[in-house]
Amino acid sequence: MSTLAHTMMTAARSTDSGLVGPGELDRYPYAEGPVADRVGAPAWDGGEPELGRVSRRAAASRGRGLHGQLVQQLGQMIVSGDLGADRPLVPEEIGQRFEVSRTVVRESLRVLEAKGLVSARPNVGTRVRPVSDWNLLDPDIIEWRAFGPQRDDQRRELSELRWTIEPLAARLAAGHGREEVQQRLCDMVEIMSHAMAQGDALTYARADTEFHSLLIQVAGNRMLEHLSGIVSAALQVSGGPVTACDRPNEASLAQHARIVDALGTGDGTAAETAMRQLLMVHPEVERVVPAPREH
Repeated sequence: MSTLAHTMMTAARSTDSGLVGPGELDRYPYAEGPVADRVGAPAWDGGEPELGRVSRRAAASRGRGLHGQLVQQLGQMIVSGDLGADRPLVPEEIGQRFEVSRTVVRESLRVLEAKGLVSARPNVGTRVRPVSDWNLLDPDIIEWRAFGPQRDDQRRELSELRWTIEPLAARLAAGHGREEVQQRLCDMVEIMSHAMAQGDALTYARADTEFHSLLIQVAGNRMLEHLSGIVSAALQVSGGPVTACDRPNEASLAQHARIVDALGTGDGTAAETAMRQLLMVHPEVERVVPAPREH
């Protein structure tokens, strides 16, 4: 195994261990138990029990810092519908509910506003915005939707988007034969091969994500390049919280290798074809290949 493959696989296992480093302890009381189990927990307007719901992926927010964790939690609550459209968000109540400072609350709401999830206006305050105003291409919103009530729609939409973007990116990338990029893509295929042999789905997913992101970035199209984050998010949520291709298999690995070979020879048609075949390797092909829609 190459040094790169060994390093990446070791790093993936360390990150997945769930260990919390110094200064990264989760201060949020909601990660410890339901609101009803805590004495003196402040109630929000109406006292809806949904506001105390623990996220399925709360552990993933460890290490983000208080600001990042609050963005994560509020974002998930908005996207899941626990905080519906036009719901007022009072900074003081948020600060008390999540035991964070006004500065943390203010910074978190600014991030959510930039994502189109909330709006702040004088004499009106901060309110949740309707879905039509959300930045649905934001990687965080993609992730939150993919693990919420809209998961099926989100994954279908992502699959359709990948089917549109990635074959084109593969064709364009074949015209940019850079040796260092070619080597990096080869390294990713090698890492995926070793990871699959060892049943290491996390390392496979990370190498797969880097492979697809790098391919888009070298396509030579700046607008496509801006979509690399979307593809990365799609890979992270396409089959679950860990695996990029539901079950890594020899067929998908072979198509990755064919893409690399086509890029090496500058054959754009072959690279595009291999990418389409790779997307169809996915067990749920109907979510990848858009079906004709009735009008």
